[in-house]
Amino acid sequence: MKPIIHVKNLKKTFKTHRRGEGLLNAFKSLIKREFQIKKALKGISFDIGKGEVVGFIGPNGAGKSTCIKALAGVLYPTSGIVKVLDYVPWKQRVQYVKNIGVVFGQKTQLWWDLPAIDTFYLHKELYEVPDKEFKERLDYMIDLMGLKDVIKVPVRDLSLGERMKCQLVAALLHNPKIVFLDEPTIGIDAIAKRRLREFIRYMNEKYGTTFIITTHDMGDIEKLCRRIIIINHGEIIYDGSLQKIKEKYLKKKDVYVKFDEPFDGEIKMLGCKITKQGKSQIKLEVDTEKQPIKNLLTFLIKNFKINDLIVMDPSIEEIIHEIYTRKR
Repeated sequence: MKPIIHVKNLKKTFKTHRRGEGLLNAFKSLIKREFQIKKALKGISFDIGKGEVVGFIGPNGAGKSTCIKALAGVLYPTSGIVKVLDYVPWKQRVQYVKNIGVVFGQKTQLWWDLPAIDTFYLHKELYEVPDKEFKERLDYMIDLMGLKDVIKVPVRDLSLGERMKCQLVAALLHNPKIVFLDEPTIGIDAIAKRRLREFIRYMNEKYGTTFIITTHDMGDIEKLCRRIIIINHGEIIYDGSLQKIKEKYLKKKDVYVKFDEPFDGEIKMLGCKITKQGKSQIKLEVDTEKQPIKNLLTFLIKNFKINDLIVMDPSIEEIIHEIYTRKR
């Protein structure tokens, strides 16, 4: 199947002004400026198919937002090929933007002094959405997101979570084929996050909408994305399924043990070490390449009176951190 997003050898460099601290250096910079070149993207390539939900992740300054802005057509790259829905985003913006939705977590597309419902109707006219289709989709989205009363309140009086939900509705009202979400859950509470995630899953399943999500929230990645692209220092260091990356890096597990009586001993097994200890409970770190979990569990049950026992995989955040440090 032909990908709907094709990126090949995409590069972007920025020329920035640099000066030292203090008033003297400020005056010197007026006469002679020093510049430095920053390579935000160093030739990345990837394809994304219709209906995928892809997590685009990396540390601050890695190049995530730069890539998303190029895909959305708001940033002109230095070189490379980008084709989205057979458009070159920054060259065919008028035709292209009718097919996409964009949500930038820290920038609003809602009119600050007006209720969100006014922005929704403005988008209806801009994107020429038929009356019946607009009403059906708007009513459903409002109900799903719990926005019945919220949309009538001026945007300036809404909480961050309420604004983010309204922004997502605005971005999806014209039923775009692709939606770019840059930090969509930043700064919002757990309940609002859950609603946003449910909404994204629903739109993906019902309409086959493709979502590209950049985020630092590993909960978003685990709940929404089967595929992740990890970028660091302007380069892609991993592109594949979330499950495969878990399998590759799940070499250590945490085992929490609660005993029926105070624990004052040792666990002398290869690959096992106690990382935390209380009166009657311990936390073990187990290297599964050296010691299979089943051997440890058999040893614990045979030699101790166990009240409770939990085996935990490392979080996706810990896995990503390990990849970053390995690739430096």
